[in-house]
Amino acid sequence: MLGIAIIEKEAMQLPEAERALLADRLIRSLAHTSDALRDAWVQEAESRLVAYRDGKIPAVDGPQAMSELRARFSR
Repeated sequence: MLGIAIIEKEAMQLPEAERALLADRLIRSLAHTSDALRDAWVQEAESRLVAYRDGKIPAVDGPQAMSELRARFSR
């Protein structure tokens, strides 16, 4: 376990964007997602970004979004 602690300590010193990239790579290594599914999610994300920039959909902050999802699915 000491090796994991050392790796974590080093990783936490990376800039935020590099930590995000590392996290994405680690998650992808755990669960294989088909290229088609990954491409569909990228297309959806890009579509939502365009809609947001065009003023077609509002931004919702993370805590608010999580609160709404918890309320919706906690039944």
